[in-house]
Amino acid sequence: MALNDAMKTKKELKEEYKQMKFPMGVFQVRNLTNDKVLIDNSTDMLSKWNRHKMELNFGGHRNMELQKDWTEKGEDNFVFEVLSELKSKDDEQDVNYAKELRVLQKMVIEEMNIPPERMY
Repeated sequence: MALNDAMKTKKELKEEYKQMKFPMGVFQVRNLTNDKVLIDNSTDMLSKWNRHKMELNFGGHRNMELQKDWTEKGEDNFVFEVLSELKSKDDEQDVNYAKELRVLQKMVIEEMNIPPERMY
């Protein structure tokens, strides 16, 4: 940490954090042993991936089938893969990114044409 970072107030650091741009888009959690996927989206993909991992590691993920495979196969048999990234529109203030991401996720799923039995 740089010296001037240590001298910033909590308020300044919070404001900087709010201004940061996180990668947003559609991603998948893929089981390497059976090629099944969970496709999800987020305005902060890395945080969402970390949340999925935390829930899976603690045994409390809402997708029971994914949880079962994660518990049986282990974290090393799963990968996080970005399928499509959405760039923020700096010139537009009232963009509903959550809505855009849901539409993008639906398009990605249709384009990938994944059979239902391969999806969590």
